[in-house]
Amino acid sequence: MSQQAKSLLSLSVPTTGLLTQYRGVTYAGATVAAAGAKSIGIAERPTTVIGEIGLVTAKGTAIAEAGAAIGIGVAVTYDAVGRVVAATQLQINAGATAVTSSAANGAGTIIGGDLPQFIVGTALQVAGAAGDLIEILLS
Repeated sequence: MSQQAKSLLSLSVPTTGLLTQYRGVTYAGATVAAAGAKSIGIAERPTTVIGEIGLVTAKGTAIAEAGAAIGIGVAVTYDAVGRVVAATQLQINAGATAVTSSAANGAGTIIGGDLPQFIVGTALQVAGAAGDLIEILLS
């Protein structure tokens, strides 16, 4: 259980919900409440009043609460309550999906999009179980 972190960028965020320390914070200023959701960073301390300014680590390393066991070096995303969990791999099995596209044949433009789950960062320590505090390198 880590208690060290090196924040390279801490942001002051006006809250629209109560922040839970060591959990993900949405761009709207609330604790992440959907698995795989995007975030601005990890809450450095809890808030007790909606509208209070919360401090969020956005770049560098942060202490995060694990939602399950996580191995070192594993890419992490959020669970439904803002804790970090191992990200799942996007995989397409050979022959499982026919892929046809006029854009792929040069008749259009391919525009990027968001992946199905937001990758928060990489685990720098092992989490043995839910509730463990680990250091993560934010993406």
